[in-house]
Amino acid sequence: MLSGLLIGVLVAAFVFEFINGFHDTANAIATTVYTRALPPRVAILLSATMNLIGALTSDKVAQTVATGLLDVSPELYVILAALVGAIAWDLFTWWRAIPSSSSHALIGSLIGATMVYTMSTRDILWQGVLDKVVIPLFTSPLVGMLLGFLLMRLVFTVFANWTHHHANALFHKLQVVSAMFMAYAHGSNDAQKTMGIITLALVTSGVLAHGSDIPFWVKLFCACTMALGTSIGGRRVMKTVGRGVTKLEPVSGFVSETSSAIAITFMTAIGAPVSTTQVITCAIMGTGSARRVGSVKWGVVKDIAIAWVLTLPATIILGAATAALMGLFL
Repeated sequence: MLSGLLIGVLVAAFVFEFINGFHDTANAIATTVYTRALPPRVAILLSATMNLIGALTSDKVAQTVATGLLDVSPELYVILAALVGAIAWDLFTWWRAIPSSSSHALIGSLIGATMVYTMSTRDILWQGVLDKVVIPLFTSPLVGMLLGFLLMRLVFTVFANWTHHHANALFHKLQVVSAMFMAYAHGSNDAQKTMGIITLALVTSGVLAHGSDIPFWVKLFCACTMALGTSIGGRRVMKTVGRGVTKLEPVSGFVSETSSAIAITFMTAIGAPVSTTQVITCAIMGTGSARRVGSVKWGVVKDIAIAWVLTLPATIILGAATAALMGLFL
């Protein structure tokens, strides 16, 4: 029989994944909407569908979250505190229209809550955090930016003799495909963090044995919840991603989505939970720089970068404070 705390964790996981869906919808479809390749409602439904499919295809990132970051099985209230801290950060950044990372918010909050629970840092697998979180935190956006720059230069070379009108007409259609690829990649990476958290809670409560595979119902639960959140949409953040960084056209939209989807798919394959927000934003920067460095709005980029840097330490504090407060009562 499920305990009240486990039910609380499942409810909080639902809320987090739902918020993750509408918070990060912008990452997958902002460029498609702002280049008018698809109307917002169609783009959101397309993204929701591909998020659902992507979330069911792999569990490497989920295993990283469930077993690769902690050397202790924290009590359920600690996991609940981690989810509450991540939800608080996601809602704050959504309200401020800042494209932050739900992934790093959840991981940072989990680390902070665990540190309060154990009253030490010894039970954090810092090598795992470094290899799977910190290094990808910096390398995945750089990979997205480099791919965006190189692919954009390649497109300039291959389509040099095409008129602007004909090139836009072609990439207007191709961008639908790249948006599907991007949404699939987003689902395959982002949905898995919550899968890992739920699995950790099930192991802690004795429902699952340590080292068990991610149950299919957990995958389906997270995939459907993210798709539901995605279907609601996240237009506040979409404005920042879609037109706040640089001027987008169908060509640059296609290149940005394709570049970021490739980078995210690679990171998913090695089990690294990365930020879709960071990767797509840097890919957009790369495509803009390939045309002209001055076309990138570096002031907006600076504000986004500050949010990226602050996410881990801020959510470690949030998770720690929430765990300390819950520990007084639970």
